[in-house]
Amino acid sequence: QMQLVESGGGLVQPGGSLTLSCAASGFRVSDYGTGWFRQAPGKEREAIACINPKSSTAHYLPSVQGRFTFSKDNAANTLYLQIVSLKFEDTANYSCAVAPSSAAFCLGPLIVGAEHWGPGTQVTVSS
Repeated sequence: QMQLVESGGGLVQPGGSLTLSCAASGFRVSDYGTGWFRQAPGKEREAIACINPKSSTAHYLPSVQGRFTFSKDNAANTLYLQIVSLKFEDTANYSCAVAPSSAAFCLGPLIVGAEHWGPGTQVTVSS
């Protein structure tokens, strides 16, 4: 059973940094398409970064390009999202996802075919 659990969120001042983690179980992050999403209060969930199956190259939402870095540690079976220069508008619940199909692919920052999400970790940017 594919499972994901995020951690690392918190309260951060504008301009600060965070690294979010997503511990995976039931599958190998090296083999499947994975992605990060966020959902701000009152808004729909948006895809922010994606990595294709068997790849390590990330694709980003243009508005986060340069500030967000999506990486994975295959040995630890964990995904990471490093965020720098945090802005008020980055406040959201951040979750990771996996697409169980070998046919999954990234459409920009969106992992097409995602079926499993973690519960998310809250990031709040406030002064």
